[in-house]
Formats: sequence, structure tokens, C-alpha cells
Amino acid sequence: MPRKKPFSNKQKKKQLQVKRERKRGDTGSGPSSRNASVERGGDRQSDTSDSETTDIRRINQQPFGRDGRHDPNRFRLHFEKESKEDVEKRKKLAMEKTLQPVLDKELEININDIYPSEKGLGFPRRPSWNYDMTRESLLRKEEKSFREYLDDLHSRNPPGSLSHFEHNLETWRQLWRVLEMSDVILLIVDIRHPVLQFPPDLYHYISGELQKQVVLVLNKADLCPPPLVIAWKHYMTSQFPHLQIVSFTSHRGQPYSTVLQKKRMRRKADWSNAGGPLDILKACREITAGRVDLSSWEQKILRDANAERHDGEEADEGAESVLVEHQSDSSMEMSSPSEELYKDGILTLGCIGFPNVGKSSVINSLVGRKVVSVSRTPGHTKYFQTYYLTPTVKLCDCPGLVFPSRVNKQLQILAGIYPVSQLQEPYSSVGYLCERTPFLSALKLQHPSLLEKEAHLRNEGSNTMSWTAWDVCEAWAERRGYKTAKAARNDVYRAANSLLRLAIDGRLCLCFRPLGYSCLREHWENHPDLSEIRALQGRVTEEEGAGDRCDEEDGESSTEPEEERDRDADDDEDGDDEDEGFGRPMKNNEKPSGFTVNMYNVLRENDCE
Repeated sequence: MPRKKPFSNKQKKKQLQVKRERKRGDTGSGPSSRNASVERGGDRQSDTSDSETTDIRRINQQPFGRDGRHDPNRFRLHFEKESKEDVEKRKKLAMEKTLQPVLDKELEININDIYPSEKGLGFPRRPSWNYDMTRESLLRKEEKSFREYLDDLHSRNPPGSLSHFEHNLETWRQLWRVLEMSDVILLIVDIRHPVLQFPPDLYHYISGELQKQVVLVLNKADLCPPPLVIAWKHYMTSQFPHLQIVSFTSHRGQPYSTVLQKKRMRRKADWSNAGGPLDILKACREITAGRVDLSSWEQKILRDANAERHDGEEADEGAESVLVEHQSDSSMEMSSPSEELYKDGILTLGCIGFPNVGKSSVINSLVGRKVVSVSRTPGHTKYFQTYYLTPTVKLCDCPGLVFPSRVNKQLQILAGIYPVSQLQEPYSSVGYLCERTPFLSALKLQHPSLLEKEAHLRNEGSNTMSWTAWDVCEAWAERRGYKTAKAARNDVYRAANSLLRLAIDGRLCLCFRPLGYSCLREHWENHPDLSEIRALQGRVTEEEGAGDRCDEEDGESSTEPEEERDRDADDDEDGDDEDEGFGRPMKNNEKPSGFTVNMYNVLRENDCE
């Protein structure tokens, strides 16, 4: 009989981990499994959840460490469960409903439709307390206040009308601490849909009750055309006149038409090449009005910007050390809001926002090197910690929080708020995406019913036939070679997840527009600030960049489908590489690439093979 191969160290560690989980009675499956979405009866119940009032689904379960003292699931996402009937209904609709392109007007979003004032879409406040209270009594008071908040919210909004939002009190507690400790709040949003991630109630609470300033950071500005960036800045200023607004990108010089190239994706990010740190400094300098010496911060930004990066040099080699403070629970629970701003001459910046808006990337870019791991997985940042950027500037990182709203849940998924690998039904979100993007020209799909015909007939028929979301997933599975393990059928579930990740990463870009954009399109496309936005993005004008873009397309097409398959695998959701690969240091003799007019044309024939 053949001898069995000895177990590798990795396999042994996995077996030991499974044994430890069984001893604890935790039977949940791993985060990379499709069955991880099914929460078993042995799952631990958090004393801070609102399981008494609603049915909660706990997402992104993590294995316990060897010592068992730290609970990695304490700040995991808690969303309200959807019924099996609703899931099956949406799946059936995705298989039957014919996709119809929407009008440009439907891509315009009004913040008052997302957060209607009469629906009470606020966030839970920390109840009042004093130092005579014990820790246990404070926790009980916070839990009671949180349950009352949820009861009021559900009473004012009928079932099914609310979006996914955070039900984990532990994560809200992290937000309370950051707001209390910070002098200035950096509210970070995704420029592709900023009003989804800007709760007006949060802004009014910070600027009103706390009497602190908010800086709105429009992150990922490289994913939007410059006219749209300007339009969003003007729209947010018109809605909130006293709000400081800056544009930001951690990946300057990335052209729209080459963002799927694997050679670029595999390169390490140059965090010191970000666009926007000087704008944040300028906003903070205006807010502090000379009460904090920010000269060291300015010198650091200029030093990082002027640092020469040689080929093959690590971005963080020789970088200055950064002091990191991990805040313990005991030191945070009984802390009161700081009434003294800029204590000891230090400016404390609190970085808050929804999951997947790039908070960790902004911190890495401000520091100039990687100090926070980044991931496309919502809820990746697990706890509150601080970083001393300079002796007078401190950054606070907070886990991403999903606030209640009336936004479409499919749009929430495309915004990266809900973990793709945990979706029970991704097909309706794919349909929502395809109705708002030219998916046929971008993905170059062939209709599943035409696969048996000759090539020229397939290409002609695909453009004239009607498509459903299920057809798109099946065609993408056929194109990418996604097959089920047993029957070797097209794996439409994996294909749907792959398409959603392309959208979340910005490789199949869906950008929404502010209200009234279509009427003023010509005005924004000829705005005098366009050159400033292009400089921030690290791009030249369209005419100057066209030649470079064509050269790149000929020279860097992908010939390694396995790399892309590995990237789209179901267990890739938890990798610490969400942002690292999109940027790369530019050579001294290299010109920045231009962008194309059609921002959706991000997938080329060679990139999909």
C-alpha cells in the first residue's frame, strides 16, 4: 500500500485550530467558506446585541487565538437577517427580469432621499454618566439606551425599508471614544457615492453638540472623472456651507483604462505618493488658527513628496518610526469628552467613516508608509488605536460603521458595505450594476444561449438579445472558466462575486452624480478647477495622455489568467491587499498616464482572458 504523505505544518496548525474551536463549542465555519453565512446554533451570543428585538446575523467570524483571552469577534459586523423568502424572491427575479439601461437622471442622488429627516435616521448616542457609576452600571445603561434607540428606529420605519446597518453596540462604543478624544474629525467617504456615507445627523452632532469641526475627505478621487469630483464638492458645500471639503487619493497616476492589469496590481503601493495630504493640512491649519504648531507636519509632507524612490526600493525603507498606542477597554469606558481642545499643543485627528471607504489607506498615506493593514473586507479594522504622525499631530483610527439609511441594499453591496463572500444572493446586485454600466462592451460577454453558434454569429447576437442578471453571471463564468467542483457546470455564484468585486475595487466603475448634474454637465466639464483635480489625480490632459495609454495597452496586457482567478476566489475576501496594489512608484523618466472619456471602459479583451 502506498504510504500517506506527512502533514505539512500548515495542515497541522489547521487541525489544532479546529480542535480548539470544538472544545469551545464554536461550530461556525471559516470566513472564506460559502457556508460561513449560515450561523450555527453554537455561535456565541454577544451581550451587547439586540437579539431580543430583531434577528441578527453575525458576519466575518474569526478563529480564537491560542491564549483565548482576546475575542476577535467582539467587533464583527452585526446586520439584520433577511428572510429566506426575500432571498429566493430576489434570486428568481434576477433569473427572469430583463435588464434595461437606466437614464442618466437615475444616476443622480439626493442626500435627502438617503437620509430623510422625518424618519429619525440618527445614530445611538452615549448616555450621560458620572464617575460615581461603576463599570457594570455604565455598561447596562449603554445597553438599555441602545435597545431604546433600535426600538424607536424600527417603530418609525416599516420592515424592509431600512438598509443594512450596524447592530453591534461594541462597535458604536468605538465611535463614541473617537469622537470624544478627537479635536478635528476626518469623515472619509468614497467619491463614487459620497452621500451614501455622509449621515447628516452625525455631522450636526459633531458640529453642534460637540462643538468640533469636520473635514469631509472625498477619497478614491482617482476613480472619478475630474468634472464629477468638482460637482460633488460643490454639491456638498451647498448642502453644508460650513463643511471643510478636500479631495484625496492614495493611488495617483492610475489610468482608467488599465486598472485591471495584474503587473500593476502586484506592485507594492507607494504610500508617500498620495494626492491630498497638503489639502488636509491646509484645512486643519485653518481650523486650528495657529493654536497648534503644524510646521513639523508640513515638513513631513514635503519631505515625503520630494523623496526619490529608486527601482525596487521598498516604500517604507528608512521611514521615520511611528508611535502606536492601543487603547484598552478600561481606559476608554470611563473617559469623558475632552472639553479642552488641542491639549498639550497636540492636534488629534479622528478618522471615521463607513467600511471600505479607505480609512486605513488615508492613514497610511498621511504617515507615508504602511502602519495599518488594509483590506476590501468590510469590518477589517477591529479596534481603536492611535498613531503619532508628528510630535504635534495624532491620528485615531476607528472601525468602519454602517449608519441606518433608506438606500437600496443592492447599492450598499456595490459600495462595499456588505462582505461579498457572505452574500446569500449576489445576483440582484449584479443586475443593479449592469443596468447602470455598459457591461457588454466592458466585459465582452457572449450570451449563454449562443455559445453553440459560430463566433461571428455569437458576437452579433449578444448585442441584440435580452439579458438577465443570471445570464450575465453565467456568461462571465463561461468567460473566466469558473466551474463547479462536482458537475463542472458554470459557477454563477462565484462569477457574481467576481463581478461585484470588480465594481467595489473600481475596475468596473459605477460613479453616481449629484442632483442636477445632467443639466450642468457642460459647466462642470469646462470648470476652471479641472487642472487642479487632474494634478491631484496625477494625470495629464486627455490629449497628452492618449499616446502613453495606447503604448501601455500594447505592452502590459495580461497573459496569466490563473492570477486573476486566484484574486477572484471566494477566500480572497480577507486578504490584506485591498489598496496596496493599485499604486506604484513612477520612474523618473516616466510620464503619468492619461484617462479616457468613457470611465467605464476599464476591461479590455486581453485582461479578461
